[in-house]
Amino acid sequence: MDVPVAGPPLFLVAPGDLSAAMVTLSGPEGHHAAAVRRLRPAERADVTDGAGTLAQCVVISVARDSVVLQVRSVHVVPPPNPKITVVQALPKGDRAELAVELMTEVGVDSVIPWAAERAVTRWQGDRTDRSLGKWRATAREAAKQSRRAWIPEIPAPATLSDLTKLASAAAIAIVLEADAAAALTGLPVPASGEIVLIVGPEGGISPRERTALSDAGAVEARLGPTVLRTSTAGAAAAAVLLGRTGRW
Repeated sequence: MDVPVAGPPLFLVAPGDLSAAMVTLSGPEGHHAAAVRRLRPAERADVTDGAGTLAQCVVISVARDSVVLQVRSVHVVPPPNPKITVVQALPKGDRAELAVELMTEVGVDSVIPWAAERAVTRWQGDRTDRSLGKWRATAREAAKQSRRAWIPEIPAPATLSDLTKLASAAAIAIVLEADAAAALTGLPVPASGEIVLIVGPEGGISPRERTALSDAGAVEARLGPTVLRTSTAGAAAAAVLLGRTGRW
């Protein structure tokens, strides 16, 4: 993780807002700080831009839906290395937000939605924008809760062609498969670069997809003797990799 979990509440501001000695939380963040968290003058509250800058602050004044903070110190957290990207096949129902929440709290750096061939859920038309908005909002809230200085990137949904290119460029690309010969705990992992972890849907990754990813250089690995849901497998596998790379 970027910073310890325990500590004062963390709020988000736009990049560049941390260059001044005073920061005003307004809008949803201001309402949450003033009306939900009920911050009071002299209390500690931290602020991040979600892109690596973290400021330790003290509350100066509180209005109905805004809070003014004085910046005491600013810390820049370098980008995590190796970067861990999870390609998440679209889960059913609200399990998608659960998957994003868990992976954000664990420490995943990027979550890429994937409409795998056997995925039951489909994003079409306006649903794509709405669903992406939910994933990104979930990542923001989970990053605040877990006190991360970096908010995970959540780009537009990927196609199989996108995944093969991603796998080819990665330091290592790993496809989670329950019947894989190799265990995730036994794979050699790089000390730097990007680790891409590919999580299939409830029905599994199709033979065509497995072949394409293998041809692109991806390796298959199993987590353990039990079969996890697609919404929890990414977080569990990422935890293994975070420990093995020394980020934990």
